[in-house]
Amino acid sequence: MTDIAVTVNGQQRPLAGTPAHATALDWLRDNGLSGSKEGCAEGECGACAMLLATPTADGGTAWTPVNACLVPVYALDGQEFITAEGLGSPDDLHPVQAKLAEAGGSQCGYCTPGFACSMAGEYYRADRTPADDAHGADDDTCPVHDPEHGPNGFDLHALSGNLCRCTGYRPIRDAAYTLGSPESDDPLQQRLARPAPEPVATDAEVDGARFVRPATLPEALRILHDEKDALLVAGSTDWGVEVNIRGRRAPLVVAIEQLPELRTLTLADEYVEIGAALPLSEIEKRLDGRIPLLAQLFPQFASRLIRNRGTLGGNLGTGSPIGDTPPALLALRASVVLASVDGEREVDLAEYFTGYRQTVKRPDELIKTIRIPLPLATTTAFHKIAKRRFDDISSVAVAFALDIDGGIVTAATIGLGGVAATPLRARATEDALIDKPWNIATVKAAAEILRGEGTPMSDHRASSEYRSLMLNTALLKLYSATVIDSKEVSA
Repeated sequence: MTDIAVTVNGQQRPLAGTPAHATALDWLRDNGLSGSKEGCAEGECGACAMLLATPTADGGTAWTPVNACLVPVYALDGQEFITAEGLGSPDDLHPVQAKLAEAGGSQCGYCTPGFACSMAGEYYRADRTPADDAHGADDDTCPVHDPEHGPNGFDLHALSGNLCRCTGYRPIRDAAYTLGSPESDDPLQQRLARPAPEPVATDAEVDGARFVRPATLPEALRILHDEKDALLVAGSTDWGVEVNIRGRRAPLVVAIEQLPELRTLTLADEYVEIGAALPLSEIEKRLDGRIPLLAQLFPQFASRLIRNRGTLGGNLGTGSPIGDTPPALLALRASVVLASVDGEREVDLAEYFTGYRQTVKRPDELIKTIRIPLPLATTTAFHKIAKRRFDDISSVAVAFALDIDGGIVTAATIGLGGVAATPLRARATEDALIDKPWNIATVKAAAEILRGEGTPMSDHRASSEYRSLMLNTALLKLYSATVIDSKEVSA
């Protein structure tokens, strides 16, 4: 294990002897890098954020902020990352740190290292464009007139996974909006021109527990076939919470997020196919709005920090009834391609979930890709009802995909989450809409049917009555939006 190591803040450090379940945050603090803080240990507060060197399409590198509390440290074997200590020092502050200090963006300071790393990720974003360069100061479409973008092109969503109890956020926003562009002699900027580290095969065993990163997909499938207790991990945004909060351990963890076959995105004439281990942020970037329903979903899925690691395969693999992507993928009539040593099989997502956190996927299979058929529905919407606008788990999620031709609903697919033991299709409501006129009478009748879909329960997020009411109003909300859109088009 002596050759298992990471590069942190420009210095290579060995991982020898580290427990197999250790997170990057555990390892950092055990090795004296205490700038990263543990606030929640479940990826909600961002106090542990660090910058991971990830590859770009042109062969360079991007500094991608991720939650150190969720990433298994052995998943970083051979990789490179920067913590708050690597940004600057008290005698030589990084521009982000200096602006935070000038604006009064730090009080108790606990969250500040995480904010600095998330802000630095946006600072170094290659396509960040100042407003004057993009449009012009008098153009209402330029970012300076967008409340979520600064005049320097800074996207506030980059900080959506960072929480602060002290400052009220305005000083932090002000600091972000005064950042310029990196200087040409900035070492972290210069680093971006060189390739990111390649994935390496890893096999670490400590005290009877193993962490394995297979070199190839066939090797991963062979492990799943031979080792019945193997646990698959991709972004680890779910498993990391289990390790930290519930003390879960696994005798064998198999990391698959770097396998190239699981990181593809194919735009074909008949379908769009997305690799199960491609991070959500990367999917959003590559699709660039081509699937409007997913474009609505992505900004509401947790935070940028989570989306930088989280995957579609992980969201489906857990079988959770409250995952955000299953309702949208159900509405899109998606299927999953399951792979094993025996070959591949395609399963309609509507037939994939069988019970609470149970699916048709066998223990020796993994989700290889998610396939979305084309053409897409012409009217789509994703409604997420949660206690917070961003970075929260949904109480109810509803996804609509309708075709309306000449005022008649010719096709309808509705995906639901949070109202049953599994994500499900609202088939009775779909039947009530198809071949009916798209008018208020049809919608009100169908909305009453939608209210009764699923078997919603009461818990700490919402009562069963509230969930039913949200289902009822979702379709009315969609109808109102289509009426407004049609009036704007006719005007």
